[in-house]
Amino acid sequence: QLQLVESGGGLVQPGGSLRLSCVASEFTDSYAIGWFRQAPGKEREEVSCSSRSGTTAKYADSLKGRFTISRDNAKNTVYLEVNNLNPEDTGIYSCAAIVAPPSTCVLKATRYRYWGQGTQVTVSS
Repeated sequence: QLQLVESGGGLVQPGGSLRLSCVASEFTDSYAIGWFRQAPGKEREEVSCSSRSGTTAKYADSLKGRFTISRDNAKNTVYLEVNNLNPEDTGIYSCAAIVAPPSTCVLKATRYRYWGQGTQVTVSS
């Protein structure tokens, strides 16, 4: 069974940046990968997704321009670069995977089968 491990979270000041990593136990070129986040007391929110080929990337409308998803299938790793962070970005960031056609990804958490444990991002001065 596919396993996903996130890293790269931490405490960052407002305006700062982080690069989150999602490492898969096998063959990311077989899976579309999504990033999701959940703030304390709030529902899970879609952030971004990348098709298994890397040719398609999607972002939540409210996050466009600050978040960038990329992937290195040779390293079985998908990255999420987050810039100009603000306190509202605080939460647990999780990656998830699903087998999908090469150029397809969806920003819908319920479509994803495999999930990591998440990495905490805290934005505070």
